[in-house]
Amino acid sequence: MADTEALWTLLLEAAEPIAAAAIKHEVEVATDAALCRINALAFAAARGLDEDATIGAFVRAAQLGLFDMSWSALCPGCGGVLESGAALRTLNRHEYFCSLCVEMYQPTLDERVEVTFTVNPRVRRIAAHDPDSLGLPEYMRQIFWSTAVDLPDDFERLMESVTLDFLELEPGAKASLSLSLPASHAMVFDPVTHTSVFLNVTGEETSERRALSFIFSDEHAHSGTTELRPGPVRIALENRARRRTLPTVWVLNDAFHALFARRRPFLTATRVFSNQTFREIYRNGTLDSEQRFKITNLTILFTDLRGSTALYDRVGDLAAYDLVRSHFGALIAAVSAEGGAVVKTIGDAVMATFSSPDRALRAAMRMRAAMREINHARGGDDLALNIGLHEGPCLAVVLDDRQDYFGQSVNIASRVQGLADPKAILATRGIVETPDVARLLKERGYRAASRESALRGISEALTIYEISEAAA
Repeated sequence: MADTEALWTLLLEAAEPIAAAAIKHEVEVATDAALCRINALAFAAARGLDEDATIGAFVRAAQLGLFDMSWSALCPGCGGVLESGAALRTLNRHEYFCSLCVEMYQPTLDERVEVTFTVNPRVRRIAAHDPDSLGLPEYMRQIFWSTAVDLPDDFERLMESVTLDFLELEPGAKASLSLSLPASHAMVFDPVTHTSVFLNVTGEETSERRALSFIFSDEHAHSGTTELRPGPVRIALENRARRRTLPTVWVLNDAFHALFARRRPFLTATRVFSNQTFREIYRNGTLDSEQRFKITNLTILFTDLRGSTALYDRVGDLAAYDLVRSHFGALIAAVSAEGGAVVKTIGDAVMATFSSPDRALRAAMRMRAAMREINHARGGDDLALNIGLHEGPCLAVVLDDRQDYFGQSVNIASRVQGLADPKAILATRGIVETPDVARLLKERGYRAASRESALRGISEALTIYEISEAAA
């Protein structure tokens, strides 16, 4: 207990205090279920906390061993967790199969990989630390469905209403279910091994007892569709998996689909990668060198100091070095303030990523203001910053032993910065035409003037916007 209290003290000192205190209070008073696979965005929203500060606090808590961080590949159809691990490198398949939806999905980092936090058992033991102790409803709630699913308040009642029968089957055990099937679409499904078979129950009801048999193994498997008439059936089940299973017979009606129909924001891998606290702590521990994860859309910002070589000649090495250091500090602060993360510095240039275009543009505006403040304090205009923004698909990869991004979208963002000058922020059409950016420009009194520009290495000309403050 004394060691745990020391860790909480460290968290309160290292993370944003209000978010850290809220996490500590949750561990002290919340139910077991509330401490399993916490959705950091939902946690922040329910308590009126800043999202990025909350993400950073949970990341710090995981670093200290107060929480365990999990990375999960999700099914976008049913919201189920297809595979989960303690690090992103454990999600090493190009595609994942959902036996509930009977579809294959790629684990794109900004849409289908979720990051959650579960209290460490040394801090507080909860039921989910032994998932085989959970009954069917709680297993579905805490383990099977992701935090992207906004489960209804009457979840248990709905589960009961669509469940014809189920049982718990220990490893190596055999058992059977005897029930009467109504005329309906139904399914035999085990949420532990993700084994499924559809039952198409149609036609005239029969009194004849039919027999079916299913085997559960550790592989996700779908056994197609079995055609049956309504009436009695005996289902023989055998568990060849290494864990207890929960074979269940569900009626696939509207109530069943209502269980997982509602969705809510969840913490994606891309959002975590664009959190400065995470980047500082986990510089190279997220991906293996051979992994390539797709991101369907990422906002990328590049900066560079204009005339930095002349700066050294003009003010001398020592003064220039101090200026460049203060410039980097201001840029990192601006990125962090808007929930972004610095991916790398290249000479006097910075590459940063954000979860949305408006966050990136706000950071760019902060950067320009910071350069003015530094120059004003010196009584000159030594620091002149070029800024370029672009959004698009890319790959998350490992380069030079650290997590990085690769692809044409990264190239375009860099090329856009190369066209910039300190008088305006340059951004591509996709950035400027998002509703949040349009609203931000109006609120801040900025104007955006477009032009067609050819970028080196890019086959087609792009529409580039010069974003600048409107004349007074």
